[in-house]
Amino acid sequence: MSRRSLAAAITAVVLLLGAGTVLGFASGAFSDVLGGGTTATSTSSPTRTGPTAATTSPAPSGTPTATRDPATPGGTAITTPASAPPGTGYYVALGDSLAAGFQNGVDHRAEGYVGAVRKAVEARAGTTELVNLACSGETTTSMLDGGGCTYDRGSQLAEAEQFLRDHAADVRLVTLDIGGNDVARCGFAGLEPSCTKPALATLAKNLPQITSRLRAAAPHVQVVVLNYYDPFLVLDLLGGSGTSGPGQQSVVELTKLNAAIAGSARAAGARVADVAGAFDTTVTTPVVVKGIGTLPTNLARIVTWTWMAPPRFDFHANDAGYAVMARAVERQLR
Repeated sequence: MSRRSLAAAITAVVLLLGAGTVLGFASGAFSDVLGGGTTATSTSSPTRTGPTAATTSPAPSGTPTATRDPATPGGTAITTPASAPPGTGYYVALGDSLAAGFQNGVDHRAEGYVGAVRKAVEARAGTTELVNLACSGETTTSMLDGGGCTYDRGSQLAEAEQFLRDHAADVRLVTLDIGGNDVARCGFAGLEPSCTKPALATLAKNLPQITSRLRAAAPHVQVVVLNYYDPFLVLDLLGGSGTSGPGQQSVVELTKLNAAIAGSARAAGARVADVAGAFDTTVTTPVVVKGIGTLPTNLARIVTWTWMAPPRFDFHANDAGYAVMARAVERQLR
């Protein structure tokens, strides 16, 4: 198989992973392994997981629950909680599969980075319930208009706005990671500008709407927006080396994505959790990775902290990576 054909095949894998599907390599071919998602009331749900709320214990009354929506293939529907028990606050997690804690084919909504962040908020402010409205595969467009997962109010953003208006006094934190899936389809072409330019234009139009609407719905709530690590550094394991391979070149376009995220966040009075910095995305100092050899630091972080190393090619973080993301958020808590 040529490198171009391999890249095209892997791109399809990455897009499916973003939608909540895991494909494994078996005897040189792809084999489907469909993974469900967890909810507050069930240990399994459709492959395309939709929004749920999650807690670290059985769902109390008032915790939103997700149910299968028969009208939407693979979708789920959500009912948001009416109120928290006295003295309990909320942490609202929004975004894509990283916010949903996706790993090994399953959404882990009470885990991932949001689980650790919830604990940090609770340690500061007292009992805190996690309301996770994230949707695996979400883009900035689907977050605005719907279509990724099924929400009572049509889209993840509309659902979040209503919840924030209803519970503003009790919400202690909102986190958001969105935009990665806007450019993901360009990834295994090396994030070429010819592909990323229109994707970034769409993001530049959509993201300020998302952050400004969240701020309008919750004027006084702390909002932290995460930027992204660069999973496509792994291209340099397929060819190229040092600081000149297609993986290292992808950092230039990833930096543009993160700049757009930062600008939109700050314009809305939100803080930015520098996940890219935490993953040493621009650091190319050689380091030794056990079982692989010497790699640039940024690539070493990807193969160590995500599932992106061959043959998985899954850009989601592993436990170590989610812990790094959580610390990046925690550094922004006031």
